[in-house]
Amino acid sequence: MAISARNVFEGTVTALTPGAVNAELVIGTAGGVGIVATVTMQSVETLGLELGRKAVAIVKSPSVIVVAGTPGYRFSARNQLAGTVAAISAGAVNSEVGIDVGGVLVQAVITNHAIAELGLSIGAPATAIFKAGSVIVGVAV
Repeated sequence: MAISARNVFEGTVTALTPGAVNAELVIGTAGGVGIVATVTMQSVETLGLELGRKAVAIVKSPSVIVVAGTPGYRFSARNQLAGTVAAISAGAVNSEVGIDVGGVLVQAVITNHAIAELGLSIGAPATAIFKAGSVIVGVAV
């Protein structure tokens, strides 16, 4: 599968909580990272989502918020993946920041101004944050 999104997490469904309209599920990666997604109950049925099913979680890099150091706040976003900055690819206005989270690389696109203000550098602690509703779930056909 070729896709333009930078973050494609392969794994299996490790938790599935159905609701009246939506379901919350967790896709666990081989590295032990759990990605929380919210999908409609119709998507659960259409995709055949169930515990143990292989699936991918896809997140576009502009949807990822970067927090430097140890957050002094609590956030409502279900995905809060703490790690260290592994790569910074500078652009004219924005840069791509790769955060290593237990061997899984999470990519974010943020402004160069934000990188400077946050003091981001290779090896610095950082947390990648994104909402469960920003996660697209896919399965092999």
